Amino acid sequence: MSLPQKSIENRAVTYFALVLILVIGTLSYFKLGQLEDPDFTVKTALVITQYPGASPEEVELEVTDRIESAIQEMPELRFLTSYSHAGLSIVKVEIKQEYWADRLPQVWDQMRSKVRDIHHLLPPGALTPNVIDDFSFVYGFVLAVTGEGFSYAELETHVKAIKKELGLVPGVARVQTWGLQPKVIYLDASEEKLTELGVTAEDFIATLALQNQVVDGGAIEIGDRRLRIAPTGQFNRPEDIGELRIRTSFLDKVLDAPQDLRDYQTRPTQRSGDVIALKDLVEVRSGYLEPAINLMRFDGAPAIGISIANLKGGNIVATGANLDAALDKIVRELPIGIELHRVAWQSDLVTSAISAFMINLAEAILIVLVVLTLAMGWRMGIIIGGALILTILATFIVMAALKIDLQRVSLGALVIALGMMVDNAIVVADGMVVRLKKGMDRTQAAIEAAAKPGLALLGATVIATMAFYPIYSATADAGEYAGSLFVVVGVSLILSWVIAMTITPLMCIDMVAEPKQQEGGQADQYGGLFFRGYRGFLERCIKLRWLTVIAMLALLGWSIYGFRYVDRLFFTDATRAQFMVDIWAPEGTRIQNTSALAKRVEVHLGGDERVAGVATFIGSGGPRFYLPVDPEFPYSSYAQLVVNTTSLDVVDGLIADLKPWVIDAIPEAMVRLRKYTAGPGNTWPFEARFSGPANADPNVLRGLAEKGMAILRASPHARDIRIDMRQRTPKVVPVYDQITGIWTSTSRGDIARATKASFDGLPVGLYRQDDDLYPIILRRVEEERRRLAGDFELLQIRPALSVKSVPLSAVTEDVRVELED
Repeated sequence: MSLPQKSIENRAVTYFALVLILVIGTLSYFKLGQLEDPDFTVKTALVITQYPGASPEEVELEVTDRIESAIQEMPELRFLTSYSHAGLSIVKVEIKQEYWADRLPQVWDQMRSKVRDIHHLLPPGALTPNVIDDFSFVYGFVLAVTGEGFSYAELETHVKAIKKELGLVPGVARVQTWGLQPKVIYLDASEEKLTELGVTAEDFIATLALQNQVVDGGAIEIGDRRLRIAPTGQFNRPEDIGELRIRTSFLDKVLDAPQDLRDYQTRPTQRSGDVIALKDLVEVRSGYLEPAINLMRFDGAPAIGISIANLKGGNIVATGANLDAALDKIVRELPIGIELHRVAWQSDLVTSAISAFMINLAEAILIVLVVLTLAMGWRMGIIIGGALILTILATFIVMAALKIDLQRVSLGALVIALGMMVDNAIVVADGMVVRLKKGMDRTQAAIEAAAKPGLALLGATVIATMAFYPIYSATADAGEYAGSLFVVVGVSLILSWVIAMTITPLMCIDMVAEPKQQEGGQADQYGGLFFRGYRGFLERCIKLRWLTVIAMLALLGWSIYGFRYVDRLFFTDATRAQFMVDIWAPEGTRIQNTSALAKRVEVHLGGDERVAGVATFIGSGGPRFYLPVDPEFPYSSYAQLVVNTTSLDVVDGLIADLKPWVIDAIPEAMVRLRKYTAGPGNTWPFEARFSGPANADPNVLRGLAEKGMAILRASPHARDIRIDMRQRTPKVVPVYDQITGIWTSTSRGDIARATKASFDGLPVGLYRQDDDLYPIILRRVEEERRRLAGDFELLQIRPALSVKSVPLSAVTEDVRVELED
């Protein structure tokens, strides 16, 4: 017994199944996760190791190379890319593309084990390597918080409060801030004053290092109670640091010099015995780390970013609605001047995509109904349109069972399949009408109309489905990203065949009208003008079959030749009403100068009506709010502007207008304008690698790369060309005189400590406030820093445990500037 016959004989069961599909399919649609992109793992991890004070060469040889050697033992490894900066090693690990989400966690565990195994081989001074394996974590919602009229500290307070509120919103997995400056306590000291009083950096360290630590005083038992002992003395506010007494080395050194001691006693200082209040030596100032590591602005105003991630597999649209409600409440409670700006809001894009699909679905159903109604009558339109709706709802049920969300690929698959879902039902319904006109019984006509072409229709359905199988079977990134395309198309087409074999015949029996009998007996259904012309054309093609074959081969060859002029892109540009502007200043550029370059673009875009907002990230790429785009590593010479436009239609025109402007306005930097891509993409679409043995001369590699860039610059197809070693950066090299150093008890470490204390500042303790730890940094006052920058050789070097100092020029042979990679 055929499937159509069974479905007709079990009429009640078939109609019950129809009702179930309608109900469960509708419920499944509302239960499906809604995302912008399918779940996709970026098979990239970072191993970041700090090695303070080391040169790039030392970082490369002593840290990076050892980490690379350990990871290269992994068979899952695709390739490594490492970046060795002064004091910092970054190893970027790329895993083979066939390791998808189900196997990738085990790979990361193995990599962590490899890194742990070589930790003891790293040089003294190198910190523990930090393995980051959630590099692909996506923050779909990004806010920029600005505060006109508020200090940065006040803005930070409001941002932290907003962050806590957003962390409680249903559907939110993680909330992070971006661009929040590290707080520090600066002790701005005058070298002249410290030398006069005989205070050394060791005195500060000895005084502050343990002062604010948590101490365990134990407990005392009194009667039946046990009381914890809690000594006081910790800092409750930054001003308390100034009240701290410091013991000076000077007094220990002058006990044999009464005249010097009497002179010291007459000085107007706050002292008790042999100690001095810290505030009489230095200016205690709480602030933020200088220079900043990264900065953020929105429309030119200083900002702090808040990035929000959705729960894995959650409904991004529902989370967006919850965030909208929470933000409405938060905004009402914020003071005037604190404003929230949306940099990226993924739920809006997903809502738009799903709305577009529903419009396409409605249009498809309407077209089917209209066309079939005009050609075959309204009854046929309802039958075919009903089959289309049932197929889509049944597909939703299977998608829910297989945990396939509504996202870019699955929605695209449904749109692709819409035109093919109705084919099976049309063949069955049309066959039913033809057989009725021939006088066949209704039930027999319905069974035969479905059963006879059933296998042929199934074969055609499978062939159409298998056309998408190569995408599903691909082990590359595209296979993981777009694998649901094959599944959804296959499920929908197979379900359309099942419905055409079961429900459509039953609907035809109940709805197809009896054909009108024409005079003179049965009329030829294919006797019309169109069919007669088509029959004649086929007959001529068969008679001239060799000519027909040659014509078809010619058309095939023509299509193959013409294919070379078709753009070959697996994924097109994303339909996002925004684009990126990357600014690469010369390597080593101060972050303040990079910020000034970005400011030029901000000002230029500020008056453009097509621009809805500009978020600027300086010092590194912003948070990953779109899966295919990798955020850039930290570079003081890098800035990125995310330009939001008023609509998608203006993006291309705005980019075209901006390109010639940036060439003229920012000649000292490489500026890239790029759109977001749909699907896995690369920051640099074309890359060539020059490699050599481990002891290869960097100059040779750089020379080869320069030749390669020269070839590319001569090509009209290449632009934005650079090497990842980038420009050599200057460094100041005090040439240490070992003999003089021995006689003066001055070591290389003493020189390094003096230079660090004079400019960046020397950490001498920690200040604890609530759940934060702020470093206490001793450095020279600004006036002395400026003076020493121009007269570096006069910098005073004080040997350890000594109150006497010598100028830098006395313990160095020369101070020169050199370039390094």
